[in-house]
Amino acid sequence: MRANQVRKSGGTRRDAIAGAMAVSAGFGAASALFPGAAMAHAAGPAKPAFGLGIVTYNIGKDLALPDLLKVAREGGVQAIELRTSHKHGVEPSLSANERAEVRKRFADAGIIPWGCGSVCEFHSTDPAVVRKNLDECKRFVELVADIGAKGVKVRPNGFNKNEKQADTLKRIGDAVRTCAENAAAAKVEIWVEVHGAGTQEPANMQAIMKHCGHPSAGVTWNSNPTDVKNGSVKASFELLGPYIRSCHINDLYKNDTGAYPYAELFGLLKGLGYDRYTLIEVGRTPGDAAACVDYLRYYKALWSRLAGEGA
Repeated sequence: MRANQVRKSGGTRRDAIAGAMAVSAGFGAASALFPGAAMAHAAGPAKPAFGLGIVTYNIGKDLALPDLLKVAREGGVQAIELRTSHKHGVEPSLSANERAEVRKRFADAGIIPWGCGSVCEFHSTDPAVVRKNLDECKRFVELVADIGAKGVKVRPNGFNKNEKQADTLKRIGDAVRTCAENAAAAKVEIWVEVHGAGTQEPANMQAIMKHCGHPSAGVTWNSNPTDVKNGSVKASFELLGPYIRSCHINDLYKNDTGAYPYAELFGLLKGLGYDRYTLIEVGRTPGDAAACVDYLRYYKALWSRLAGEGA
């Protein structure tokens, strides 16, 4: 059974058109920074069931938490996945009082603390290394529960030399199950990012999830080039669709060049009944807080068009 919906995005066609018109004045600067920004001028139909968020992988990575929340609110996104090691400082080392303050700041800003992006990984042949990552994941589970977020992102990070790939996949799956058992007790989830050379192949990710076999674990769809088979993500999506609990997206304008079929992906998410978040994870920093807001407004208008027309 799928987890309960955290937050649906509502709105009407009129809302979407009004939103796109409201931000059009800022698109001149965005067009100069981001190719394809002009596409965002097209108004889209009603919003999909899933919402738009950000990953602080690059967007906002140099912002303190109050500034990050302000950028998200002004940029029109709904949720944030907080990546470890970045300036917002939302880490397992926070005290109970500091965690309560993080939770309050999100609530006051009206932004969903979607989850924490750890770098916990479990492919190593060294049991001590795997145990260290399991212990770190447990700390992130506690943090996520305390700040009122939904899940912890973990990742496979490739195969080992001189080891059968099937053995590596089983080790990762078994470790994720251990994480998921702990997460279930805390009423949060584990999201395995579709990541790593070889391990990110959808068939290999499916094998990891089958080895895991726990309802509190799922995948973070990562919008990788390896998802695309003959110009389509449908075959990959069919392998991983039942496990999708979160979704990372990147440069939507590349859709025009055929680099990634986002309209198709959004249509498949609709068909799945996905009502969580697609989170922007791009490979560059848009700039300071003001530049981030401008970028997010441009991105949201383009996202609204693609998501609305992607069925």
